[in-house]
Amino acid sequence: MNLFLLGLPGAGKGTQATRIAETYGIPHISTGDMFRAAMKNGTPLGKEAKSYMDAGNLVPDEVTNGIVRERLSETDAQNGFLLDGYPRTLNQANALKEALSSSGRSLDAVLYIKVNKDILMERLTGRFICATCGATYHKLFNPPKVEGTCDVCGGHDFYQREDDKPETVEKRIDVNEAQTEELAAYYEETGIVKEINGEQDPDSVFEDIRNILK
Repeated sequence: MNLFLLGLPGAGKGTQATRIAETYGIPHISTGDMFRAAMKNGTPLGKEAKSYMDAGNLVPDEVTNGIVRERLSETDAQNGFLLDGYPRTLNQANALKEALSSSGRSLDAVLYIKVNKDILMERLTGRFICATCGATYHKLFNPPKVEGTCDVCGGHDFYQREDDKPETVEKRIDVNEAQTEELAAYYEETGIVKEINGEQDPDSVFEDIRNILK
């Protein structure tokens, strides 16, 4: 079973990816993990990716595509895989198609977890941190037991990381939304996109995924 997990930041892809990989016995292949493994193993492409990242530059598609091709050729991915975070662009989607075709494979399904932008904003901007001890909270999912008081140290000063502030989060969602819709349209042509309501609780989302994969 060859799968691609698609969705905006905050849609719950990480939670579902772990459950899919465990349930179906296929590797969860994320972009970050692939880069780290290639760099750790000192592969030529890993070294090339590191040189771009060390300079603060984006890794070019040809390097990323090569690292993915190498990862998908490994033994544990021969009977299926779950891609997460790749492809991000139509160029990468075409490169993936070619890589899979060369070994007689193709994607079986694109699992598109859809969540309304307002809900994503609530999920992604809700995190805050105790300024005294660094304990992390979320206003929806993990608030302090007593409002305004840290459970760990009793402090009352909290702050929010720049990455979690509404204006930063909104920009991130907007950038990803354009890419995600483009990819969804690309795969829609082949009829393999399966939309899932990501606004449900995680168990219900996974139940929907299992029903699709039956």
